[in-house]
Amino acid sequence: MAVPHLLPEPPLPRGERIELPDRGSSFVRVVSGPPGAPTVVLLHGWMASGGLNWFNAFEALSQRYHVVAPDARGHGRGIRSRRRFRLADCADDVAVLIEELDTGPVIAVGYSMGGPIAQLLWHRHPEHVQGMVLCATAYRFVAGARERFVFASLMGTAAGTTRVGATLTQLPVASLRRWGPHGSSTPPATLSSWAAGEMRRHDIVKIMEAGAAIGNYNAHGWISDIDVPTTVVVTERDHAIDAREQRKMAALIPGAVVQGVDDGHVVCAKREFGPIMVRAVDSVHDRIVAARSRGAAG
Repeated sequence: MAVPHLLPEPPLPRGERIELPDRGSSFVRVVSGPPGAPTVVLLHGWMASGGLNWFNAFEALSQRYHVVAPDARGHGRGIRSRRRFRLADCADDVAVLIEELDTGPVIAVGYSMGGPIAQLLWHRHPEHVQGMVLCATAYRFVAGARERFVFASLMGTAAGTTRVGATLTQLPVASLRRWGPHGSSTPPATLSSWAAGEMRRHDIVKIMEAGAAIGNYNAHGWISDIDVPTTVVVTERDHAIDAREQRKMAALIPGAVVQGVDDGHVVCAKREFGPIMVRAVDSVHDRIVAARSRGAAG
């Protein structure tokens, strides 16, 4: 993930470990918002972490909402498991986290890989989701069955061979293992060194498995069943997830609101990302409130 290299480590909400029954220890950053505010759960993208993906959004969102940002399985300090990485497991982890924190139904905000996790959270645990924001994401990541098979096969092969290092050294992600000393107690001097430290925590095998899971993901069979207020933030200059695929997803979700952003896949690394997320979450929350008012009036 590209980040400005001259800025200091960003101010981040303190993280804590939360034990999820029968699942493992989850690392979560929690920020309390105003009394009575709804809760947003921030679900990060592939090869990121809760802190790395959302550092520009915590402060802005917490002015209006309670904020919860977990690290996904195998990413950052997320759950470690010998089980193969599955997006469905990540969604189930979030459902248990919501129950443990007793937040009530949340607005799930998914960025890139976090988009499928948010979608699956609604699909598998609809009682926990009252709205969604989907940013720089899609309902499928590789178009076509043949392309998905090839992509998933390549990523699966990479995951299998990383255990002996044969493939890892040929992939850009190999640099994660070489970024700086492990276990250093010296605070990072720049934003890029902090980001490198976050990424160095990844389980490389699970990162590769996550890539295969993304390649296989396709929610076409049920994406149009989504029945909660949803806003799709389309990154118009995205070279990772084509803006046309993002808009196709929005067209399939009944009543989805589209907010375009003239930027690419790493807009989350920019300061304007916070206000972008506030506008998107506000648009979902406003529709939730309006629906409740109509229900009360009826």
